[in-house]
Amino acid sequence: MAEQKNALNDVTQGTSELLHEATEKTTQTVLKHTAKYNDAYSTIDKFADAFWERLPYICIALVVFTIFYLLSKLFKFFVRKALTDRSYTKQNLVLVLNRVGSSAIMFFGFLIAMVIAIPGFTPGQLMSALGIGSVAIGFAFKDIFQNLLSGILILLGEPFKIGDDIIVSGMEGTVEDIQIRATFLRSPDGRRIVIPNATVYTSAVTVNTAYQRRRCEFVVGIGYEDDIQKAKDIITAILDKDPTILSQPGFSVNVTALADFSITLKAFWWVDTTETGMGTSVSAVQERVIQAFAEHNISIPYPVQEVKIYRGDPSVQDDESARAKQTT
Repeated sequence: MAEQKNALNDVTQGTSELLHEATEKTTQTVLKHTAKYNDAYSTIDKFADAFWERLPYICIALVVFTIFYLLSKLFKFFVRKALTDRSYTKQNLVLVLNRVGSSAIMFFGFLIAMVIAIPGFTPGQLMSALGIGSVAIGFAFKDIFQNLLSGILILLGEPFKIGDDIIVSGMEGTVEDIQIRATFLRSPDGRRIVIPNATVYTSAVTVNTAYQRRRCEFVVGIGYEDDIQKAKDIITAILDKDPTILSQPGFSVNVTALADFSITLKAFWWVDTTETGMGTSVSAVQERVIQAFAEHNISIPYPVQEVKIYRGDPSVQDDESARAKQTT
């Protein structure tokens, strides 16, 4: 009995020690996690306190930035209105003043808002940061800066303006907008073409609408048996009677080529594109010329190829082949 009691006491004592050890470890773990949570809560609490402390300044900064944003909009409105009232012709310069001026106002407002919202912030710190990262930024955004500078130069130089019809790198369209990054065209078939400003600035640009007067031309062929002077007189009379064709610098009809099947005549004349489209004028002249040639029996030949097929006596074929060789 005594041995059993001793064994039971040993088991009870061992169990108590294990429970005590487990309880102690659990308590330490709970205390550690509680300390971590307390630290996290303390950090969050500090951020919350700092946020609530800076909230009035942040609100003031937002109000200040909003005021400068509205000022930039007013600047755009007054610049556009002032230059429009004076019938100012340099539309691109208006765009430069609007975009650069409004951007400068908003940037200045951003700096003031940052000074108000962030304690210890100064514009000099921002400039220093930009100076340190300028090399990396320059390499990373080289193409963007190139298009930006090209856009400003295009707007200042004004080689063309919004509404002009231009051709750049084989692409033709009407200029819809000239932005800092790219130039937007509307193609004749109704598609939008976006061309980077760097490409526009470094490429040859043809401005079809730079001048009001444009030269039209029309090519027609007549047969070798037809009277050349008669055909020229008919075309000249048609051009002379057309009220949309300008009398100065005048028009002309010339023989430009002796083709294989026809004599080529080319007519030149000038129109005022603000009153008559080039396509409309050329189409009208072509219709009248075709009708007049038909009335005066002047042919408009088309390519004809004569094919001879010989059958029968081989000697005839040999004679014809020999003649063909001699003529060639």
